[in-house]
Amino acid sequence: MHKTSRTLAFTAAAILLIRTLAVADQDVPADLPSGKALYQHHCATCHGQTGWGDGPNATLLRVAPANFHQFRSFLKSDEELLRMIEHGIVFSPMHAWTGNLTERQMIDVLAYLRLLSQQEQ
Repeated sequence: MHKTSRTLAFTAAAILLIRTLAVADQDVPADLPSGKALYQHHCATCHGQTGWGDGPNATLLRVAPANFHQFRSFLKSDEELLRMIEHGIVFSPMHAWTGNLTERQMIDVLAYLRLLSQQEQ
């Protein structure tokens, strides 16, 4: 794929994500810059800067962090991913973010994760 085509596809995907992800029952679009900042601050040390599960702490964990580019990540619904962010995953290093992030912030992170998962390495 040419660079221009990738850029157009990336932009179209970003617009689609912004338009489709909303906070609860409100028509408030997800805030991708906020999601990116939150991801970089809270998630990248395990999941990696670009979501490949290769963060600096990944090798220290007994259970490998999720690679958001794997097919199984695409199969998870937004609700399922939000539940994982909110409550964590039992018997894994992924802890609950309830109390640390607001619902809105978790939705912003999810929107950014969806965007990351579409990028090439």
